[in-house]
Amino acid sequence: MLGTRQKELLKNIVEEHIKTARPVGSKSLCKKFKCSSATIRNDMAELETFGYLEKTHISSGRIPSEIGYRFYVDNLMEPKKISGEDMLKLQTIFNNNELDLNDAISKSLEIISDMTNYTSVVLGKESKDNSLAKVEVIPINSRQLVAVVITDKGHVENKTIIFDENVELSEISKTTELLNKMLIGTPIDEVPSKLEFEIKPIIRNYIKNYEVVYNAFYNALSNFTNERDVKFSGKTNILKQPEFNTVDDVKNIISKFESKDMVSKIEETEDEVKVYIGKESEFDDNVTIVKTKYNVNGLEGTIAIIGPKRMEYDRVVNMLEYLKKHIENRGKEEQS
Repeated sequence: MLGTRQKELLKNIVEEHIKTARPVGSKSLCKKFKCSSATIRNDMAELETFGYLEKTHISSGRIPSEIGYRFYVDNLMEPKKISGEDMLKLQTIFNNNELDLNDAISKSLEIISDMTNYTSVVLGKESKDNSLAKVEVIPINSRQLVAVVITDKGHVENKTIIFDENVELSEISKTTELLNKMLIGTPIDEVPSKLEFEIKPIIRNYIKNYEVVYNAFYNALSNFTNERDVKFSGKTNILKQPEFNTVDDVKNIISKFESKDMVSKIEETEDEVKVYIGKESEFDDNVTIVKTKYNVNGLEGTIAIIGPKRMEYDRVVNMLEYLKKHIENRGKEEQS
């Protein structure tokens, strides 16, 4: 059980280390606590014994451990108010009616990433949780087009389709018309089987190059079913932190950002803003992930801030709570 002074000491050490990225020694704390260096050292040694602090090497001061950060977040942290300037930037995004909700979320996280110098991510639900709403086609030439696939959850994906041989524009139009007629409302993960068993037999009856056209559209729409809408902002911000100062550290974290399996671990199932420190994140032992789930008018996903364990927890938690509130308010406005 920690005493009042030990709690205050731990709070000060965590916040000092967050600011400086350096181990905290007893000398810098003596004046603040009006105690002798020996008293502070004893308290620090006890905090280390309890597992809240750790040494980086024998002669250094102490830094918070994962347990120390967790105790700080759960018991000692005082949420920091968002500055008027930061608040105005976020309000401007959500007051812009020309931006749909998806874009407003992405833009606001870009701003938060710039404000904090951390990495932010919007993680949409997997495509299989969507239903097809529309397929639009933009011809580039007789052998290439861009298919725009839109789902009922507002997910939009552009697919470049390249044909093995020249295809007439009229055949593309017929195919697109057929796809929209027969696939609208189909769950995305059921699209490939519906294409194969219901649409393919019909296409062959009135399109000359039906195999070329069908195969190209089948590949584009099948690949879509396996994808998740993920948008990172400030991906390199985390590399500016002193915790990631070796080539191996950089390679490791970048490879995780590029891994679909690792990125999927960022998904949050809780409605509250949650803090996952180090090993708790299941993403990387050297990071903290602050995240929450949003579900507005059928649009679901996770918003998250990724930084070092030495993160400005008080600031980031409050920012994410503020953002979540604006997302929900915007959703209510669009519904009314």
